[in-house]
Amino acid sequence: MNDELPPKFMELVAAQLGVEVEALSPEARLQDDLGVDSLDVVELLLAIEERFGVELQDEEVEGVVTVADLCACFARAVRR
Repeated sequence: MNDELPPKFMELVAAQLGVEVEALSPEARLQDDLGVDSLDVVELLLAIEERFGVELQDEEVEGVVTVADLCACFARAVRR
């Protein structure tokens, strides 16, 4: 998907969502296309924070709709 993102990040996202890494296209909508509910999204965000030692900002997380949004949120957290 995105060569700049660590493969471990994409593997974690896929595992948490119960999909193959290949299904994580940038435009895929987490809830509509990948079938995750709001609890799944919260669990995913917590798993990302724990695994990578980052803090995802509430304001940024609220706008996460697509895989690309999630990747951008993670990339910003890593740069902090």
